[in-house]
Amino acid sequence: MTDSQQSDDQQTTGPTPAAPTPAAVKPSAVKPSAIKPSAVKPAAKPGTGTKPAAAAEPAVTPPPSYSTPLDEARRFARVTEDGHVFVLVDGQEHPVGQYPDAPQDEALAYFVRKYDDVVNQVLLLEHRVAAKAPTTDMEKTLSGLAEQVAARGMVGDLKALEERIAKAREDVAALHEAEKQEHEKARAAHLSEREALVAEAEELAAQDPQKVQWKQASQRMNELFDAWKHAQKSGPRLGRGTEDALWKRFRAARTTFDRHRRGYFSQLDADHAEAKRAKEALIARAEQLSSSTDWGHTAAEYRKLMDEWKASKRAARKDDDALWARFRAAQDVFFNARNAANAAIDAEYEDNLKVKEQLLEEARAILPVKDLGAAKKALDSLRERWDQAGKVPRSAMQRIEAGLRQVEDAVRDAEDEQWRRSNPETKARSNSMLVQLEESIAQLERELEEAKAGGDERKIKKADEALQARKTWLETVAASAQDLS
Repeated sequence: MTDSQQSDDQQTTGPTPAAPTPAAVKPSAVKPSAIKPSAVKPAAKPGTGTKPAAAAEPAVTPPPSYSTPLDEARRFARVTEDGHVFVLVDGQEHPVGQYPDAPQDEALAYFVRKYDDVVNQVLLLEHRVAAKAPTTDMEKTLSGLAEQVAARGMVGDLKALEERIAKAREDVAALHEAEKQEHEKARAAHLSEREALVAEAEELAAQDPQKVQWKQASQRMNELFDAWKHAQKSGPRLGRGTEDALWKRFRAARTTFDRHRRGYFSQLDADHAEAKRAKEALIARAEQLSSSTDWGHTAAEYRKLMDEWKASKRAARKDDDALWARFRAAQDVFFNARNAANAAIDAEYEDNLKVKEQLLEEARAILPVKDLGAAKKALDSLRERWDQAGKVPRSAMQRIEAGLRQVEDAVRDAEDEQWRRSNPETKARSNSMLVQLEESIAQLERELEEAKAGGDERKIKKADEALQARKTWLETVAASAQDLS
């Protein structure tokens, strides 16, 4: 047998295969060209952002094995007596192979089974396309099947089979395009997610270091980095150029953020150290003043120290609390000593307080002032004894001095009132006003009489009201003039 007559499974130089019995070939009433893929519900689209995996393919029940009836196969084949088989394609015969030492039907059935095997593979692939399974190896499978058909090593309707393979190629291409579009959508969504991570990282890095809440911001930056690593590991590839550009931006933002954080805390440490030195200097001055007995001057110095303390920066919290305790302790030493000294002085002044309280009662007896001369004389005598009585305790000083000032103010008011009454200028003004009012009243009385004579009610009412007002005013001025006499 020539090389062109060799089959894939048997050579003329090799051992003769065991001839299958005709009963092994089960004819089918279905023509190869009539075999259609079963209606299969499409599988869910692959998840966005993930590469389709073989495990994601829908479970498709393998189609049953179809066999082509020999009567149908004889339309496309010719078998010689010595077992050579030829297939007919577009009116031309092509040698398929030889199956020697076997009946013609058995030789034909052997090469028909090869055809049925390819048909079943095409059918299975059509099922996968209908189920929208991943197209990863479909084109390769179709190419392999097309090569088998082109080799003419089988018997059947090869022309129809080639058309089915071509149609399957178109369907696979369409499915691949849909997959590509879905992948692009997932890639775009993933790119948007990655860009959002970069933008937020850049926003954190751009904040004023003095206004950043560093604990929360550092935690968020770590979360962004973890999200970046997860997205890079599980998301679709974005392309080396895009990946590198985004990573450079993200890395630059993290670097800037870390530099700002280190700079902030470095400056904070320096500020804390400077504040600690300044407050230790204030403490030294406070401790130096704590033994002073110049109560007034030293108390003023402590007020200045307190103002400086409030204006100074804060040290580290632990240090600041300890520094304040030392500063406060130095003040307490001085003020406790001053309070003890004042308490001793107050005890000495208790007798003076008793004397001044008696003098205050005597002063209050002057009121109300009836005889100004006697009141002034009594107050002068009382003031002299008041000064001789000496100091009183600080707690009673304001009360006792206010009581004396009240009596002094009352005597002074009485003196001012007497002067007002005896003032010649005031008396002259009062007498002149009396004369004017008396003349005005006389004139209004004449006008009232004329109005009554004329019977004009409006003029009568107006003149009467003006007359009554002048009389009231005259009574007030007359009373005032009597007080001045």
